[in-house]
Amino acid sequence: MTVTDLSCTLAAIGLHPVKSCGALAPREALLTETGLDLDRAWMVTDPQGEMLTQRELPAMALIRPTMRLSDLVLRAPGMLGLHLSLDAVETLTRVRVWDDIVRAWDMGALAAQWFTDYLGRPARLVRFDPDEQRLADRQWTGEAEAPTAFADGFPLLVTSTASLAELNRRLAEGGHAPVGPDRFRANLVLDGLQAFEEDHIDELVLDTDGGPVRLKLVKPCSRCQIPNIDPATGTMGAEPGRTLAGFRSDARVGGAVTFGMNAIVLEGADRLLRVGQTAHASLKF
Repeated sequence: MTVTDLSCTLAAIGLHPVKSCGALAPREALLTETGLDLDRAWMVTDPQGEMLTQRELPAMALIRPTMRLSDLVLRAPGMLGLHLSLDAVETLTRVRVWDDIVRAWDMGALAAQWFTDYLGRPARLVRFDPDEQRLADRQWTGEAEAPTAFADGFPLLVTSTASLAELNRRLAEGGHAPVGPDRFRANLVLDGLQAFEEDHIDELVLDTDGGPVRLKLVKPCSRCQIPNIDPATGTMGAEPGRTLAGFRSDARVGGAVTFGMNAIVLEGADRLLRVGQTAHASLKF
């Protein structure tokens, strides 16, 4: 095994307050044990508590969040804004996110009606219970316990500007339009790497004002059809999935098509991440 150290920069931050809905691109975000503060803190479910995502409802991509001091505002085509207090929940319930059944707080009848009207099917909105502990898969995290909220499986997702540029180069070769970084719903986007070099990062240390933030990149992110949904229109296409399938099979996850790396927090919870911060990565080959 060869270990290489290199420097890079935090180029962008992605925050997704409601799972499978639109993203925010803040200049800074607070890191917690479960990832970025308020990332995937809310989730849409059916009345039985089963999660709903863009996979079956692509129009969820058009639900746009705005974060204010004391509330989250959601807007969608043809809908008035839905205001959700950051300090208020209603009824304790249980919901399923993939194979995990967890405690959550129902956000009430008004939020349920808003999502029902927009999606055209019965829906509820819930918020993750901060007293619940949902751990990332120990097969990938090893001895580390890595709590997460409603993210698919891990606290953070890391990609790079170079990987997106290489994908867009290949898309252009095939006569396809480029895609933006929002297709991949990452939390941290790094600049200064070679294309797909993040695949080999072991630890990433970011320099923050409060001290170092240490992340461990533990699992390649297997891709479903969500990157094929245009965030601007909510419509499904064949790209970039078809192009990725031609060169991004990863044996570490059974040959699945991957883009980006899932990460856990080793040190630095409650520190502020900011676009432009320098980072140091150790690569293992």
